Amino acid sequence: MKKILVLVGSNRKESINRKFAEALEKLADGRLEFEYFDLAALPMYNDDDVVEYPASAQKLKDSVAAADGILIVTPEHNRSIPAILKNAIDWASRPWGQNSWTGKATAVVGSSPGAMGAIAAQIHLRSIMVSLGATLMTSPEVYLQMKPGLVDENNDIANEDTRAFLSGFVDRLSAWVGVAQERAAA
Repeated sequence: MKKILVLVGSNRKESINRKFAEALEKLADGRLEFEYFDLAALPMYNDDDVVEYPASAQKLKDSVAAADGILIVTPEHNRSIPAILKNAIDWASRPWGQNSWTGKATAVVGSSPGAMGAIAAQIHLRSIMVSLGATLMTSPEVYLQMKPGLVDENNDIANEDTRAFLSGFVDRLSAWVGVAQERAAA
């Protein structure tokens, strides 16, 4: 089974994006294995700390390396990605010449209570990940408006059409990871 490292760009206790990620995990049951990394464990990135690389940052790099693919689930803060997510991306791209994102199969999704579903954050995030050399899955794009009741108390997608769409996304993610692995082996 393909191993997917999930980075949720929120450290809120009741994060809608964490619930969204957990709903995707349920849809992926039997197809993909999700592993979550706690972004709050990372210190704020500082180039001075790269000499003595923090253990939590090394753990992130090791997790990225061990994963077959990456799923980034982001909220939107001021039309961009949250600082906690950018911090993790920066740590895994360092030290210079040891960028963990290069060639890594990566998918980006996000949700927000607003009608735009974190679209601006995702556009910005896609730009960042492409510049770091990630093998970015370009479709389907998932901009989820998190309406009350869309994800139930068990973190299941309650709307049948949305569940079918997201199940298709999970299928595509699984296939994309396979494509990226084939490219890396060639």
